[in-house]
Amino acid sequence: MDIIGPIIGGFEMIMEMLQSGGVITYLILLLGVYGLIISIRKILYLRKISKIDATEIMGTVTASMEKGGAIEALKNISHYRNPVSKIISEALKIGYKNKVEVEESMEQIFIVEMGKMTNGLNTLKTIIELAPFIGLIGTVLGIWMTFKNLGIDPSAAAMAEGIYIALITTIVGLTVVIILLPLHTYIESLVEMEMDKIELATKMTNWSYGVIKIRVYEKMPCVIEALQEAEGIVNVREITDPYSNIQISFKPSMLEKSISNIILEKCDVKSEITESKLRQ
Repeated sequence: MDIIGPIIGGFEMIMEMLQSGGVITYLILLLGVYGLIISIRKILYLRKISKIDATEIMGTVTASMEKGGAIEALKNISHYRNPVSKIISEALKIGYKNKVEVEESMEQIFIVEMGKMTNGLNTLKTIIELAPFIGLIGTVLGIWMTFKNLGIDPSAAAMAEGIYIALITTIVGLTVVIILLPLHTYIESLVEMEMDKIELATKMTNWSYGVIKIRVYEKMPCVIEALQEAEGIVNVREITDPYSNIQISFKPSMLEKSISNIILEKCDVKSEITESKLRQ
């Protein structure tokens, strides 16, 4: 009972203050509640997407690339569903899409994800900046009404009560700022952390070249010569592998499907891609 009594008394005092403050107090309170809802939703979203670190995703990518190449890596990171994994997924498509297309897609993903992370922050900032000014307006109006009413009741008690009521709006406005400002700062720090992860992921997926292994069943010298002469091919060599007989290193700007087309056009031979990897 010793604890419940002060709590009830404090609640009753707050309700009395809100009622005494009038319409402006309720307006500030409404803005504060709306800002609090925005803050909670934003924090929950940002904490959800930041659970997985970029290095963890890249670890999965590296392990998958050794086993089955870019396709395997795409499958294994598809369940992460956060901005970092989406950026990395798009970067892994180099070889199936040219580098310019991939970079444009990555930029579009970045813009969309950045919008999701920062959506509502401007509204929250506006509430924080506006609440004390609305409170100040309420105080000024309250003091003006107090002095106006002094002609009717010029007592000191009436004046003190009038000023007390007038100051309530400023108190409520400042309370809203005190609650929402730390939340806004915390949200901004979460956004910055996620931005750092995206930047790290972009650097880690700056592939310098791709490596594929293919199998052809005839005209090996013609195929090797055609590939060596092709623009965008870095290196071609014959290998002894259970599933492949040629290894090709190529620039990210070149599509893997273009390699198959070169072989078909120059040597009239079909080729089968058995392995595909990206290198930094």
